[in-house]
Amino acid sequence: MEVLRKHGFSLRRIAVEVGCAVNTVRRHLAAGGVPRYERRQRRERKLAPFEGYLRERQAVAYPKWIPATVLAREIGGQGYRGGMSQLRAFLRPLRPAADDDPVVRFETAPGDQRQVDWVEWRKGRDPLYAFCATLGYSRASHVEFVTDMRVDTLIECHQQAFVALGGVPRRLLYDNMKTIVLERDVGGPGEHRYHSGFPDYARHCGFGIQLCRPYRARTKGKVERFNGYLRHSFYVPLVTKLKQAGVTQDVVTANAEVRRWLQVVANVRTHGTTQEKPAERLIEERAHLQAVPPWRGDIAAARPSPAAQPVPSERPVAVIARLEAPTPQQPPLAVYEQLLAKLQEVRA
Repeated sequence: MEVLRKHGFSLRRIAVEVGCAVNTVRRHLAAGGVPRYERRQRRERKLAPFEGYLRERQAVAYPKWIPATVLAREIGGQGYRGGMSQLRAFLRPLRPAADDDPVVRFETAPGDQRQVDWVEWRKGRDPLYAFCATLGYSRASHVEFVTDMRVDTLIECHQQAFVALGGVPRRLLYDNMKTIVLERDVGGPGEHRYHSGFPDYARHCGFGIQLCRPYRARTKGKVERFNGYLRHSFYVPLVTKLKQAGVTQDVVTANAEVRRWLQVVANVRTHGTTQEKPAERLIEERAHLQAVPPWRGDIAAARPSPAAQPVPSERPVAVIARLEAPTPQQPPLAVYEQLLAKLQEVRA
């Protein structure tokens, strides 16, 4: 441009020769010197105001992990309007590497199977456990937080899950929990010794007891996968949030929060395997479930018991002699009449 200007070219002709606008020629000639590229100021990302919050949440949860979907809901309530891609890209370097462990899954017919498991959150003086139940077809789940894993608690959790999910399936799949089976294959393959009272409850409700293979809990992979989802998407975010507030989670708070979470998150999400919402598939599966029979909640009273027999007891010798002594005969009524007449004469 400067060479052409020195040769007397007009600004318009220079613009035609170099192929740019006249104002561009005027600006460069006025500036003088060789033009240099200047980087534009980088625009702040929508996620930038929340990066500190995200790092803190994952640091409190370590070595556990809070999924991006959970954090998206949290920062969405704080004003985040960005997408999931930049959120996942930001979280990816923060996540510890995990080994791939593929699991082959099998599908069951509607109403055929429900998988059950215990999850242990806390031990010691203030224990906390979760009863988890997942229907095989719909993947609809129910969770009940409790403070012990006794058989009566287990049965009560079954009743709550049957009512919540709308019926009783034909089979329930368990691992080797002691509240179900005490010893496997006692009388041969498949002949197990069950916990006293639970088989009666199973017959009362109309479901069969099915056990996983020994040392192969992943046979019930649907509920195991849900347990991981419950841990990362519900329990870890809730516990870390309460921890930041200086509060310890108890069973009442856990049950109140998990019922809301099941209703608005877990059972209405698009499941990764079925690509459908569990709540929508549950509508179809309920037509194949059995009705929920009432339960008295007393295992001992539910089992048939033999008629009570009187227990013999030994009596003292003096009592036995008194019982064996002959009973004296009662005097005739005339004797009492004579005594009464004498008594009246004395008083007179």
